[in-house]
Order: sequence, then C-alpha cells, then structure tokens
Amino acid sequence: MTRASYAAEVTMSHGQRFVSLGGVTVRNRRLVLLWLRRQALRLANGHGLATAADTLPLPTRDVRPVRFHGSDAPEGLRCWATDNRRQDDAIRALEAGFPLLFTVVDPAVGLSLTLSGWRGCLTDHV
Repeated sequence: MTRASYAAEVTMSHGQRFVSLGGVTVRNRRLVLLWLRRQALRLANGHGLATAADTLPLPTRDVRPVRFHGSDAPEGLRCWATDNRRQDDAIRALEAGFPLLFTVVDPAVGLSLTLSGWRGCLTDHV
C-alpha cells in the first residue's frame, strides 16, 4: 500500500560546497509548511532561541543553526514565514503538486540558504 507524504529540507550552499542542515518526512502539506516556517523563524531569530512556532510540538528535529553575517537573510526568512500571502502561495504550490522553494542569500559571505518542500510517497511493506 502506498500513501501520500511530503518531505521538507533546509540546505545551505557556499560556492561549490553544499550541505543539508536537516529534513523531515510528514503526512501532509500543512505539516511541511509548519515545519519550514518553524525552521525559518528559528534561523532568523537567533540560532535556536524559542519562538512562537516552537510552542507547537512536532515529532521532528530542528535543523542545525546557521550564523548569518548580515541582516538580509534573517529578514528574508522572517518575512517569508510571517507573510500570509506567501504562506498561502506556498500551500497552494504544494497542493498542486509543485515543489516549494525559497532561498535567501547572506551577501556578506555569499552563503545561500534554501527551504524546500515537495510531495513524495512512502511505501508500506506488509
């Protein structure tokens, strides 16, 4: 039996180097968006300090922190996570089967951080 699932990941790149900061597989698109919003706010607000999103228990781990050298990337993450129109666009993209991609850049050091979510599937083995 196959059931729909969704996955999300936060990645970072600098030049030719690329690293996954963490990811999750969950049962629906709303949980993907909730997890990505939580990560965006945590990263923007100070490397793991508690945020309002942290009050909702999730059965997943948070991504590793990132040290930003300027305010552009944190402000971009915060704006994406708290703007209702952007969140509506994100959930509609996932609902339509498109991947969700949002990237911010720390121009001080050329670091890129990408939040991504997509529909996948898990296979249950009997």
